[in-house]
Parts: sequence; C-alpha cells; structure tokens
Amino acid sequence: MNEPSSNAADLSEDRTKLLSIIKNRALLQFEEPRQLSSGELSRDFIDAKFGLSRGDDLNLACKVIVDELAQAGIDFDAIGGLTLGADQFAHGVVTHLADDHEWFVVRKQAKGRGTNQLVEGAKLNSSTRVVLVDDIVTTGGSIQKAYEQVSETGAQVVAAVTMVDRSDIAVSYFAERSVPYLPVFTYHHLGILPVGILSE
Repeated sequence: MNEPSSNAADLSEDRTKLLSIIKNRALLQFEEPRQLSSGELSRDFIDAKFGLSRGDDLNLACKVIVDELAQAGIDFDAIGGLTLGADQFAHGVVTHLADDHEWFVVRKQAKGRGTNQLVEGAKLNSSTRVVLVDDIVTTGGSIQKAYEQVSETGAQVVAAVTMVDRSDIAVSYFAERSVPYLPVFTYHHLGILPVGILSE
C-alpha cells in the first residue's frame, strides 16, 4: 500500500505548502462535536471546498495529486469520482496535465432525461484506466460508490486518491480490491483524531 509518510519532515516542498493551506483554511475545530456528512461525530471539520477555493491553491493541490500518481508509477486515462467532492480535482488534474487525459464525474443519481447516465464526461469502457479522486474521505461511502459505478462500466480502477483521509476504512476497502490507495494527507498529518474517536 502506498500511503505517504505521516511525518511532516518527509513531505515534499509542495505537499508541505499544501498541508499548511489545508490546516489554515480548511480545518475548523469546534468545542462540541458536530455531525459530518457520513453521520459520524467530530470536533474537527475539514471544509476542503473553501480551503482550496483559490485558483493557486487548487492548482497546487492538483499538481501534488499528479506528482503522487507519477511517483507511484500509476498510468491512467481518466480521473474523476462522485460529485461534488471529486469535480474540482478531476478538472484540475487534466488541465494540469494538458494532454489526452480525460475527466469524469459520477452523479449521485441519474438525472432522468437525456442520456440518463450516472457517469458523465469521459466515456469509460473496458480499455479505460481510471483514477478515482475525492476531497475528504471519512467512512469512504462516496469513493466506494464511485468505485462501484465506475466498475459497472467495465473500466479498470488503477488507483484511488483523496486529499484527506479521516479514518482507516478506505485503506482496507481498496486493499481488499488490490487498488493502490494514495491519500495525500491523513488525520495524522493534520494532528486530529480519526473519525469515531472523540477526545474527552
């Protein structure tokens, strides 16, 4: 499994800068636990959409994703995941690469008209090598749903990337499927408790 080191001293210059942005702009800490979209409770909330809303910051995040995939030796044709957590990274990565890579998004439900597809953007098939991406993974529900929908197209999922993983659930999920899982940061990097554990 290619999980990056949790030691900040081992991070590249770009990842160190990106971690600072996530900590300073995206990480909110409350006195009382709040419910996350996963249903779990935590005093720590990560608003990655606001945290990476500036163009330069999003570009840096996408560069880090590209670098992580290259370092892991992952070759792929398309990148995407469940809307809305994946959209900005899917678009940003293919723009950063500026070649024949494609983006896609997985709808939460079919729109009921037109092509009525759940997967929009790149046309995925058995010859497509796919990277799944998400912003924040907690229990892994969103990225798992994306995996299931993409697998139904016949495409091969060659890796999964998330900006921050708040637990150890997705690691096990992808390990069971022999899919390299590459969280850019984990709860260790942010110095917060994994989801499901509340400090006294």
